[in-house]
Amino acid sequence: MCIQNTETHKGRKMAFIIDGKKISSEIKDELKEKVAEYKKNGIEITLAVIQVGNDPASTVYVGNKKKACEYIGIRSLSYELEENISERELLDLIEELNGRKDVNGILVQLPLPKHIDEDLVIKTIAPEKDVDGFHPQSVGALSIGQEGFVSCTPAGIIQLLKRSNIEIEGKECVVIGRSNIVGKPISLLMLRENGTVTICHSRTKDLKEVTKRADILIVAIGKPKFVTREYVKEGAVVIDVGIHRNAENKLCGDVDFDDVEPIVSAITPVPGGVGPMTIAMLMYNCVSSVELKK
Repeated sequence: MCIQNTETHKGRKMAFIIDGKKISSEIKDELKEKVAEYKKNGIEITLAVIQVGNDPASTVYVGNKKKACEYIGIRSLSYELEENISERELLDLIEELNGRKDVNGILVQLPLPKHIDEDLVIKTIAPEKDVDGFHPQSVGALSIGQEGFVSCTPAGIIQLLKRSNIEIEGKECVVIGRSNIVGKPISLLMLRENGTVTICHSRTKDLKEVTKRADILIVAIGKPKFVTREYVKEGAVVIDVGIHRNAENKLCGDVDFDDVEPIVSAITPVPGGVGPMTIAMLMYNCVSSVELKK
């Protein structure tokens, strides 16, 4: 796995903690330099962010995206729409932004109010401006190995592994969860990196037996502290995509970190693991939109 960690605690070797904050900062700094170069050549990158309603979690995410844009030097346009806006009005706005030459990326913050068809909204965003990587054309391009935007959380997981010198090629990779946003795309990306991939889900039989084979275990199941050490092979790398608040209002993941950490070689914490990477990779997609345009 190429992980070197000699730290010990009470006589045992500690797992390498994969630091998403640090890695996401490195990526943002690299992008900042790139954007400065583009500006010298008269190219400005613009991201349009649309939020419908004022869901508190969405407001936090949108705020973080704006901060990241500001830091990197990406211009952001903000559209804060009323909860009761009609679907047609939202689609008209997206179509207007599709046609604007000065807009590189369009992001519609999910979830949307129930009266708006999320699927239709995603399909209305022009694929060349789909920096979230959710458009069927982006997903199709990923599945056949063509150029296109990759959804941000899976792309971030690949960066976490690569920048932590964790080898994917030839490794047994198990993904728990088959969502369109994480489970399916991360499986395709691990395959692209020459991993041997198994996808588990709610109908998988003998789940523990399957997950215990994993050299790299990616957990995106949406259940707090679901994965304990019985699911994990000793020395495995564990990537926790989940984020929840426990009874004490503290953030936790899909993995029981305290139970699993003593037996693995590397693990992502929650918070500070996969989370920060999602916004870093959104920024990466915005910057790479210039190359994709060409």
